[in-house]
Amino acid sequence: MTGIAMLFGGFASAYIVLRGVPSWESIHLPNLVWGNILMLVAGSVTFEWARRAVKRDSMSAVRQWLGVTAILGLAFVAGQVEVWRQMSAAGLFLASSIHSSFFYVLSGIHAIHILGGLIGLGFVIFKAWTDRLSSLSYEPLRLVATYWHFMAGIWLLLLLLLVLA
Repeated sequence: MTGIAMLFGGFASAYIVLRGVPSWESIHLPNLVWGNILMLVAGSVTFEWARRAVKRDSMSAVRQWLGVTAILGLAFVAGQVEVWRQMSAAGLFLASSIHSSFFYVLSGIHAIHILGGLIGLGFVIFKAWTDRLSSLSYEPLRLVATYWHFMAGIWLLLLLLLVLA
């Protein structure tokens, strides 16, 4: 996660520096970006509920909340694809401006990391369905949940940077 933080931190630093160039043109982001952040935050909440359920050995609740988390993660990625579609329909492309370039690159790299999180989540779901998680052994769930929360926080910070800075 340190490498991911450094990657996005480097991009954020470059964004802040380039924000001051005379050729900067701010873009309007589709409102769907706010719905997408809600998907990630809700996914963090449901992942946390799954983590708490495993501590109680409530495996049906673990499976349920992990499934909901996966659906929310997929909805986030689908929402990002729709945001890119809306932006391109409005004539905003990767090369349209510095701001649009940063949005496409940051959101694309973030979506790839969320897809990686979904792979990890799939592994945890498999362990939950094959009864290989318990209150005494749930380290994979804890690790993937930490990654998921981290990526939600990164996206929130990036989105605020892209919108407010």
